[in-house]
Amino acid sequence: MTTLATPMIGASSTSFESWGSINWKTVEKQVLRLQMRIAKAIREGRHGKAKALQWLLTHSFYAKLRAVKRVVQNDGSKTAGVDRVIWKTPIQIMQAAKSLQRRGYSPKPLRRIYIPKKNGKQRPLGIPTMFDRAQQALHLLALEPISETKAEKDFYGFRPKRSVADAIGQCFKVLCKKHSSQWIFEGDIKACFDKISHSWLLANISMDKTILSKWLEAGYIEKQVFHPTEEGTPQGGVISPTLLNITLTGLEQAIKSAVPRREKVHLVVYADDFIVTGASKEVLEQRIKPIVVAFLKERGLELSEEKTKITHIDDGFDFLGFNVRKYKDKLLIKPSKKSVKTFLDNIRVFIKSNRTAKTENLIRQLNTKIRSWANHYRHVVSKETFSNVDNCIYIALRQWVKRRHPNKSAQWLRNKYYRGHGLRQWIFSTKTLNKNGNITFLDLFKASAVKIKRHVKIKGEATPYDPLYKDYFERLKHARKSCPGKGNSSELPIF
Repeated sequence: MTTLATPMIGASSTSFESWGSINWKTVEKQVLRLQMRIAKAIREGRHGKAKALQWLLTHSFYAKLRAVKRVVQNDGSKTAGVDRVIWKTPIQIMQAAKSLQRRGYSPKPLRRIYIPKKNGKQRPLGIPTMFDRAQQALHLLALEPISETKAEKDFYGFRPKRSVADAIGQCFKVLCKKHSSQWIFEGDIKACFDKISHSWLLANISMDKTILSKWLEAGYIEKQVFHPTEEGTPQGGVISPTLLNITLTGLEQAIKSAVPRREKVHLVVYADDFIVTGASKEVLEQRIKPIVVAFLKERGLELSEEKTKITHIDDGFDFLGFNVRKYKDKLLIKPSKKSVKTFLDNIRVFIKSNRTAKTENLIRQLNTKIRSWANHYRHVVSKETFSNVDNCIYIALRQWVKRRHPNKSAQWLRNKYYRGHGLRQWIFSTKTLNKNGNITFLDLFKASAVKIKRHVKIKGEATPYDPLYKDYFERLKHARKSCPGKGNSSELPIF
């Protein structure tokens, strides 16, 4: 035990004078070192050793620093739990890392809030306190090497080095050929996070059972009333996405072992959304669906009947904000109409709500929104969509200009808010000062300026906790940077 502890426990809480003096490269290196050992132990079937290494990691001050850093850098770091505590200063943050202890730990109830869903309904969100989030992040560091080692290759949600683009790339891979599957089973799990069986989680999650049990039974407070939790894991918890991935692990094997290879069955999973491809509608309906239902039932889950359906590839289907469809045997993936409408609706609302804003501030915020959205869809057939989006935003801004100055002439409005450059004569723009203090133009960013760049999909079996893939991830990173604007990324040498 002492030998194992030396490299990680060597950093005590007094080794660092302040939060700003931490050498994060050393922290990351030491945490990853032990994570790699945990993953190796699992691959070798040495589960006892993996458990001992997990204990070391969750008691390491390096890991505690890493966990707290994740919490304070997260987008929700300014959202407090039921205790209304937010870590703002370096002193508070350092003290939080020093106070992360297993002994005497008792999580506080979750703060229940609701966020709107796309269908108009409300999604319940459980917000842990910052201290509980840090505890979850700490134990996630010890759990993730195991979940990654055991994960099935076509799971893409909430996993390191993976993204929505990888899931969509796998959809293209299994559906693009003439002899590919023609039918798609679109699955959606009903209230997935809220319904996972606690008994199943406690029996199958490879982590400290006492800590896990406390999180699952912490309850939540809504309108100052405490409610116990008898099932589910909260949306908003740092560790919840990984618990979901582990819960669904085994679904791919269960499906593929039940049908012969000639049925062309493939599974693509992202969080609680998944698709299963098949050669015929009958196979998906009569053989695959019962397997999925039985698999989920064992874990306390069930399919959402209103969102689960079987579709032919010529009719197309929406998945993760993309539309996947064949046009005369050619598979094209585009931004879905629903995602485009949602984006434009949000842009219009934003423009209307900023009637008196400075033009410079409006353009800067719009540029951030447009660039982010366009980059998300730059890997698929989006050029025409980008042009249509630009046109809709142009119309919305023209209405914004007219509302601000209802009595001004068209020429006056053009001179004040637009400029010409090259072949473009109606660039929404304003003058501003650059870093050197010189006057320059700040132009509205156009989505169509984003180049279509094919995404290089990750290998299904690749994991950052296996040293065999260390060089692969370096080549993958380089390949994605140098990936050409056209062509099939699968032709790159890393595959």
